[in-house]
This record gives sequence, structure tokens and C-alpha cells, in this order.
Amino acid sequence: MDFSLTKEQRMIQEMVRDFAEKEIAPKAEAIDKEERFPDEIFKKMGDLGLMGIPFPEEYGGSGGDTLSYILAVEEIGKACGSTGLSYAAAVSLGASPIYHFGTEAQKQEHLVPLASGQSLASFGLTEPNAGSDAGGTRTKAVKQGDKYVINGEKCWITNASYARTVTVTAVTGEDERGRKKISAFIVPTDAPGLTIRAEYEKMGVKGSNTTELILEDVEVPEENILGDPEKGFHQFLYTLDGGRISIAALALGIGRAAYEAALHYSQERKQFGKNIGSFQAIQFKLSDMAMELELAKNMIVKAAWLKDNNKPFKKEAAMAKLFASEAATRACNQSLQIHGGYGYMREYKIERFLRDAKLMEIGEGTSEIQRLVIAREIGCPSK
Repeated sequence: MDFSLTKEQRMIQEMVRDFAEKEIAPKAEAIDKEERFPDEIFKKMGDLGLMGIPFPEEYGGSGGDTLSYILAVEEIGKACGSTGLSYAAAVSLGASPIYHFGTEAQKQEHLVPLASGQSLASFGLTEPNAGSDAGGTRTKAVKQGDKYVINGEKCWITNASYARTVTVTAVTGEDERGRKKISAFIVPTDAPGLTIRAEYEKMGVKGSNTTELILEDVEVPEENILGDPEKGFHQFLYTLDGGRISIAALALGIGRAAYEAALHYSQERKQFGKNIGSFQAIQFKLSDMAMELELAKNMIVKAAWLKDNNKPFKKEAAMAKLFASEAATRACNQSLQIHGGYGYMREYKIERFLRDAKLMEIGEGTSEIQRLVIAREIGCPSK
């Protein structure tokens, strides 16, 4: 088994790392403090081809694979959690559904500008009463002639204020067993009747745009249905599976930032006449952090490899997301503990890392949902 990166993957990793260190990291504190979406950074990422890493060149992408993409997410997330989250959402949730399920016409119209960095897309799944229970969607789309009229509400939607389109899920009827039929629709964000409400006040990832969507008699043509209208539910489940790999990579990046900060601090900070890194208690914390982050990395790489090779990856994606997100939070907590009182101060980065990392245990499926997914995949009884 070969764990080494290809030449192309190393080039992408090094290029993104250099960009993140020079262009993103110096602005991360201000992005968080000002709660500002880093629009100028996304323009530069588009110019570098980062928005289309996992998509074919024929659609404006870079022709990379999932592993190349998660390497980019990790490096961007290490520099700034807010930028990393919006980047992951733009690619995994905004563009990927169109690539995987869209018609050729939809790809040409919508994916090409997304992959080439000309615009952003968003993904509208979560509702006030349909979070972990995504099948509880209440938004409805009613067919009227050659168009659909959509009514409903979506919440915690990433990037909507800066997106050209948002793919929303809506109930279009019931099957013979009385179960909801859910379809996905590509909706322009300037469509009449679509309102993007003000952002939430969040604990962390404050520079990542997060809004509510209100759809009141929003009309979209029939050709805006994403792929097979009968398979909308399965489409967004697959989208979430892929997105969980990227959230795992984002968590890994944040965890790495916390670990490296703690390691550096332990080599500089002196107590009782010694560097605190010479104390066994500190060494054990750093060892656990390094071990867990390395394990997370291997789980993420495996999930990405399975996806790239068209093998089932639902279980591995859930495991990677669960382990990496919780490992990142532990790393941030331990890093703060190593920093002591300084770690609790805003002049140090640790408190930001911790606030950002916590969302990784919640977004794109909570840790509890990941455990349920894993339980089903390993054959635990459902009742």
C-alpha cells in the first residue's frame, strides 16, 4: 500500500499551503473579529483554480481528485476556519451536486462558472424543523405547467449571500406508500420571492456567511430540477457523504493549527527554570494530539480514495468526519490548556481555533448522526 502523494497532489498541496500562509492566515484574525466574508480571497482562489480542483477541465475545473481537494481544504482550514468552511461548502455542497447529478445543460450553465471561480453556489437543505431529520423537509414545490412554484424556509445556509444559485430541496409529492418525494431545484438567488435574511450571530467561523432563506412563490422552470426528480433524497444524502470528507479535512486543518501552536509554545514557555515541553504532562498531551490527528488524516485519505475509486464510502466518510471533528476539538482544548491563561486571551489564536472547531461536530451531520450512520452500515438493527 502506497501512502505517498502523486506529483500533482504534492504540487496542489504546496501551492495551496503557500497561498494560505501568505494570503489567508494574516487576515484570519480580522475576518473573525469583523465577521467579514473574505470575498477578495475567494476571487484569488478562483484565479488559482482552487474552486474547481475536483472537477474535469471540460467544466472549468482543474481535473484533480477528491484527495487533492481535501488537501486544499486542510491547508485553507489550518489558516482560517471561516474561509475553510465557506470553501468546503462552495465546492462540496454548492458545485458537487450539479456535477454528480446535473444534466449536461445544467453543468454547462451552472457548473462551469462555479468550477472556474466566476461565481459561488449554495446548498439549501436544513430547515427549522428538519435538521438531523432531513427527511422531514416541509418546503414544497408544486408543478404548474412547465414550471414549479416553491414555498418554504431554509436555515443555516452557507454562502447564500454571495452565491449566484442555491440548490434547494423540496417535497414534490408522495409515493405509493405515502412517503415524501423530495426533489432538488437549482434556484437563482435573484429569483423573485427568494429572500436571504441577515446572518446569524455565531460562536465561531464568524467570517463564513450563514443565512436563512425564505421562498415565497418562487418560480423556477422545469429544467431547473437537478437530475432525476424522483431521487432528490438520495442525491442530497450522497452530497452529504462527500461533504463529510471535506468537513473532516477542515477539522484536521484546525486541529493541526492548534497542535502546532501548542508545540511551539511548549518550546518557548519556561516555568520552574525549564521549557514546559520538557514536562511529561505536556509531552503526553502533545503526543495524544499528534497521534489522533495522524489517525484522522489516514481515515480521511481512505474515505477520499474510496470515493475516487467509485467504491462505497458512506461508513468511512462518517467515521472520518466523526473522529476528525472530535479529535480537533480535543486538540484545541489541550492546546488551550498548554497555553494556560494566555490561551484564554484573544491575543492568542487558540480561543478562535476552539470556537471554529466546535462547529465541525455539528455541521453536515452531528456526531450523534455520524454514529447512527456507522451503526447502520455495520449492521446494527434499526429497531
